[in-house]
Amino acid sequence: MWVTRRTHGADGGRVFGYARGQGAMMFGFAFVCLVETLTMSVLLRDYPTVHQVVFVLDVYTLVFVVGVHAASVVRPHVLGPDVLRIRRAVHVDLRIPVDRIATVRRELRTTHVRADGELDIPVGAQTTVTLELTEPVDHFGFLGRRRDIRLVRFHADDADILVQALGQALLPAVTRARNAPSTMPDPPG
Repeated sequence: MWVTRRTHGADGGRVFGYARGQGAMMFGFAFVCLVETLTMSVLLRDYPTVHQVVFVLDVYTLVFVVGVHAASVVRPHVLGPDVLRIRRAVHVDLRIPVDRIATVRRELRTTHVRADGELDIPVGAQTTVTLELTEPVDHFGFLGRRRDIRLVRFHADDADILVQALGQALLPAVTRARNAPSTMPDPPG
């Protein structure tokens, strides 16, 4: 999918990438893995069995690094009519109903302290968008551990455009709430 420039799971929604911030670092890491593979091949040429084992491990590492970056590119954040999908490669796929988003803001953060009810999804050790939710959403970690999330911080390459698009998606909900009948009783007559 990466080679053909297709995305996974966009389903007609508006896509917002996040991999640009890590691209140079990932390709640098892949280059270092390639140099290490060539160096170990030369150093272990007199030990064929060890050479083959280390060569297979090195090639696997190189493919893994390229695969992680490719997964980040083909699985962008997706804003649909009713849901925002926040993703990070194949590790995170958080679906947030748009009507549960209380506020959205552009906020650059480079330090993240783990807190209860908060989810930080940094790329290159930074997040650029912060969402506060009206009610918690379920997030399941890598090993299936469930957490209730009320605040989400994540990275988007075009954070300003994403915040603006989310603001426009939130307008109908605000209008519906403003036009809803009042729950206050009638004043005494």
